[in-house]
Amino acid sequence: MEAHDLPLAGLVVLDFSQYLAGPSCAMRLADLGADVIKVERPQGGDACRGLVVADQMHDGDSALFHTINRNKRSFAADLKDPGDLARVVALVRQADVMIHNFRPGVMERIGLDYPSASAINPRLVYASITGYGAEGPWQDKPGQDLLVQSLSGLAWLAGNDADPPTPAGVSVVDILTGAHLAQGILAALLRRAVHGRGALVEASLLESALDLQFEPFTAFLNDPSGLQPRRSAVSHANVHAAAPYGIYATADGHLALAMGALDRLGALLECEPLRVAAAAAPDTWFSRRDDFKHLLAKHLRTQSTAYWLARLEPAGIWCADVLTWPELVAHPGFTVLDMVQEITSDSGARMRTTRCPIRIDGKPLRHARGAPRLGAHTQDIVTAFGLPSAQ
Repeated sequence: MEAHDLPLAGLVVLDFSQYLAGPSCAMRLADLGADVIKVERPQGGDACRGLVVADQMHDGDSALFHTINRNKRSFAADLKDPGDLARVVALVRQADVMIHNFRPGVMERIGLDYPSASAINPRLVYASITGYGAEGPWQDKPGQDLLVQSLSGLAWLAGNDADPPTPAGVSVVDILTGAHLAQGILAALLRRAVHGRGALVEASLLESALDLQFEPFTAFLNDPSGLQPRRSAVSHANVHAAAPYGIYATADGHLALAMGALDRLGALLECEPLRVAAAAAPDTWFSRRDDFKHLLAKHLRTQSTAYWLARLEPAGIWCADVLTWPELVAHPGFTVLDMVQEITSDSGARMRTTRCPIRIDGKPLRHARGAPRLGAHTQDIVTAFGLPSAQ
């Protein structure tokens, strides 16, 4: 798809954010066609540039930085320097969206808080991410994914009942919060198109983590006992799901089983103890879920994953193999999605990463431009936007 055909073509986004949540939001806006200008401090830039994950670096910066900042331009500015700040203010005056994830109080000290920025540009959509909201006893705590998973109860949901709290294997709260902020920004842009005024859009990691848990958390809020639901002792996957819901070891791998009738499942698997027990007491499939899961776990180890899939899938049972990444990328189901794209940095270094998961008019969104070098586009932006010269 040509750049001018993308939904956000012509919009200018100023991205002051660092690490993951804010930059992932800005990246998605760039995927959709916006001109995203990453405003970075001249010394070091976004702290994520030096955040080494699994010892992977690419073109002088962390691979993580490149995955989350593709298709942006870098503008170097020291917000404590009056001359640089004047140029940033001139950018704010012409921007459509501004994103930051500074702690509460930082933008007020700089003079780029929402009241100040909206006075400069009344049509500006001003978007802010915090860890725990702009007030309260946690407002100054570090807004970091693992900490929020822990405080929100999310880490408690994973693992079997006897296991300790188990965090997700990815920064799920950061990415979800970035998606929530992008939703708010797009809604605010739509309102601006109708009514002509900007907006303040706010999201926090904690609120996003709570929203992610809306199903079990709502049940907890409405439970007169006030007690948390119990995790399964065997193959836990959801605190409110009856057996067989979970992942089970097979003779050569693992098998995921979603919702299904236990008596029918027992018959298909030729697991007579499960079929008989489930048929005798269908109203106990949740209360006795660990008993049924123990029977399943013992039986499923006797054959391979492929053997069980060949019995279950033709019968319409919701089940799946549990793939490693090497197995996933070799599968035709992955190949047909065409989810991998190659991006090229300013120096010509190439890197493979995922593409935007959204399709517009039936076409996937791809951008070959990688993450920018620090300050690589400062002079181009000064010229294009008619910014004041450096003092």
